[in-house]
Formats: sequence, C-alpha cells, structure tokens
Amino acid sequence: MIALILTAALLAAVSDPAPNATAAAPAVRSIVMSHAVGTFDVQITPVAPDPDAPAGAPGRMLLAKTFHGAFEGGGSGEMLGVLKGGSGAYVAMERVSGVLDGRRGSFAMVHRGVMDAGAQDLLITIVPGSGEGELAGISGVFHLTIVEGEHRYDLEYSLPDAP
Repeated sequence: MIALILTAALLAAVSDPAPNATAAAPAVRSIVMSHAVGTFDVQITPVAPDPDAPAGAPGRMLLAKTFHGAFEGGGSGEMLGVLKGGSGAYVAMERVSGVLDGRRGSFAMVHRGVMDAGAQDLLITIVPGSGEGELAGISGVFHLTIVEGEHRYDLEYSLPDAP
C-alpha cells in the first residue's frame, strides 16, 4: 500500500508541476558538421612477431599515410590484426597532422574493423580531446572507401569557432 501511494505521489509530481513553476530548458547546442574529402596514400609495414608469440597471435603493422585534398598532411600509427579465411578484425591508433579548413594542427584517430565472411564493418573515430594546435576541440568520423585500389576519405567533423 505504501508503494502504491509513493508511486501515485511521484506520478503527480512529474505530470503536474507546482503552479508558477518554470523548468529551465536544457541548453541545446547545434553541432554543424563539415566534410573534408580527398585521397590518401598508405604504406603498411609488417613488424616481425616476437620469437615466443603464440600461433595465431595478432599481426602488427606500422602505418604511414600522406593525405591529399581538403585535408593535407601526414599520419603514422600502429595496427593489430587477425585474419583467417574471409573473416577477421583489426584495431589501430594513428596520429595525423596537417591543414584542415585552413587550420593547422593534429589529432588522433582510433580504428575498429571487423570482417565476417566478407561482410565489413568499419568505424574510424577522432579520439575525443586529442586535437592540438588550431584543431583543438575537433570531433568526428573518418569514412574510408577503396575504389579501384585508391584510398578515399570523407572526414565528417566539427570544430569550435576559431578564436
């Protein structure tokens, strides 16, 4: 019985605020996303496994990239991957630096890719808080496509207003 009374009181309080009470609406910040598109060259260098690494351990690779287009710059990172038949996964961290929308700086990206019998799921995200220089505060997603061997990107991002 007490639970029923408490429930009724809570519902009444939520659905019927006190007269003259005004609730402050939460501030809503509209985020405008921009797009930077272009191509990039990538060099992937395998790293020899440790002599005592178990069979089937993830392979490790070093990444070196050069970006062309709306983002001009370079990047480097490391990738771990496992592949067996048509299925596998990889993770990577990379740091890129260059000029985006006239602003010079750098930021980090994290990759997560999964392939299941040929079906692919890829997410590359800008690491929150990683932006430096004029790219401080950047956030977004890096969309990657490979067409006829050419690596293409669409960086969907937002930046705070320039100071």
